[in-house]
Amino acid sequence: MNVRIAQNSYGKSRVRLIKVVRNGLHHEIQNLTLNIALEGDFELIHTAGDNSLCLPTDTMKNTVYALAGETDELEQPEAFGRKLAKHFLSNNQHVSTVRLQISETPWKRMRFNDAEHTHSFVKGSNEKRVVTINASRGQLTLETGIEDLVVLKTSGSRFTGYIKDKFTTLPEGTDRILSTSVKALWRYADPDSASHELFHAVRSTILEIFAGHESESVQHTLYAIGEAVIERFADVSEIRFSLPNIHCLPVDVSRFGVEERNCIFIPTDEPHGLIEATITRQ
Repeated sequence: MNVRIAQNSYGKSRVRLIKVVRNGLHHEIQNLTLNIALEGDFELIHTAGDNSLCLPTDTMKNTVYALAGETDELEQPEAFGRKLAKHFLSNNQHVSTVRLQISETPWKRMRFNDAEHTHSFVKGSNEKRVVTINASRGQLTLETGIEDLVVLKTSGSRFTGYIKDKFTTLPEGTDRILSTSVKALWRYADPDSASHELFHAVRSTILEIFAGHESESVQHTLYAIGEAVIERFADVSEIRFSLPNIHCLPVDVSRFGVEERNCIFIPTDEPHGLIEATITRQ
């Protein structure tokens, strides 16, 4: 029987690091988690047990730490990822593609008496800045985005006029809570355009449109956000969303002899709707 390897890759997952930059008494920190995968001429590792072209995953982990430690400043995750990809390709001629996924967890500086502490921090929300890099010897694509950015608004959201059949129990809502956990990934037409300022400008746009949009559905708001990002930022060629609808179900307190004011809700995690779409430049 003839068999072959149709596809293979290997690498190191969940490489975690905290980098501290000390500027006198004032310290900065960066918290990154990386997934690394290499593709290339690895067939003999599988078929013959020949490890002569195998870069140990432990070495990949150590490379992350070494390259991060080369500088005494915080690097943007996009720039650090590109440096890693270049290193793996330059030093391993049998590697054809490097795939990197990087997430950055934010920390906020503690404040006491309206003053920021110089070296103490508190972990923020679960929101992460994420970077995906696919690098070959002829091309590099870079996506940046956010995950687990939980947002909620208490007005400006409706859901009416949908299909109703004998199994429909959902009542129409003309003034409902809209909440989601934003996962958005945007691709840069030119990887060199990725910057701290552009990332935060796109993130700010996502929040601005979510808050101000008169929503007829999650889909309606998703498109409005994507449209605004594409129109405002020429360097963004497409943006991809995955938005769970985090339902907040109203409680009829009139059953308890209390006046109904549409103000008591039960937040639910599951099951939830999941709305996904990619908005691209024509």
